[in-house]
Amino acid sequence: MSSSPIHPNAQIGSDTSVGFFAVIEQDVVIGTGCHIGHHAVILSGARLGDGVTIGDHSVVGRQPMRAANSAVTTDKAHDGPFIGARVRIGTGSVIYAGCTLEEDVFVADLATVREQVSIGEGTIIGRGAAVENQCSIGKRCKIETNAYITAYSTLGDHVFVAPGVLTSNDNFIGRTQERFDHFKGVQAESNSRLGVGSVILPGVRIGEEAVIAAGALQTQDASPETVYKGLPSRQAGAVPSEQLNKNATK
Repeated sequence: MSSSPIHPNAQIGSDTSVGFFAVIEQDVVIGTGCHIGHHAVILSGARLGDGVTIGDHSVVGRQPMRAANSAVTTDKAHDGPFIGARVRIGTGSVIYAGCTLEEDVFVADLATVREQVSIGEGTIIGRGAAVENQCSIGKRCKIETNAYITAYSTLGDHVFVAPGVLTSNDNFIGRTQERFDHFKGVQAESNSRLGVGSVILPGVRIGEEAVIAAGALQTQDASPETVYKGLPSRQAGAVPSEQLNKNATK
């Protein structure tokens, strides 16, 4: 173990390595067989399971910081984060307090996971992706490079979000007090797929096994097992039977 600043009451399991200049604050619990990278910062109250990897220069347990005109962030302090066994977090990522990452989650370099977020086991958060506060993401999802999951969104299991997908939760674009009564993220049901560069507007529900094509602008709910294309999108037929997850060759 290195000579990094480690608080005396931090609990660090056996066979865990700590890189140079890493910081581990008070009341942190780290399991066995973990690896904490160089210059990583593990803030007070973080809980890491066994076999967790934290990449160089990452921050785990950051508390939210509210801007003066923020609509969805509060200054409330949160416990945690709670990071399950074998989670891997890449270089330069930020994991906020108040979130839960279940077993075998993978968070790539430069990604951000905000407070009050839950991420199911085996899900991948891609490089530079952002998951905003108060989101629920299911098991074995793939959220790829530079995707943006807006606050108050819900994703079921096995949801695929391609690179550059954008979601929104504010139909009033930050003006008038009325917007505070209507904030609503997207709801992508299990096995749905969002194509590269697609845009999903506030409150839109994507039905199970639906496909939103690359570059589509989704302004309406998407029916299950249906393909949508265009600006704005329109129905473009059924998802081929062999492309449904329930029929896919494993």
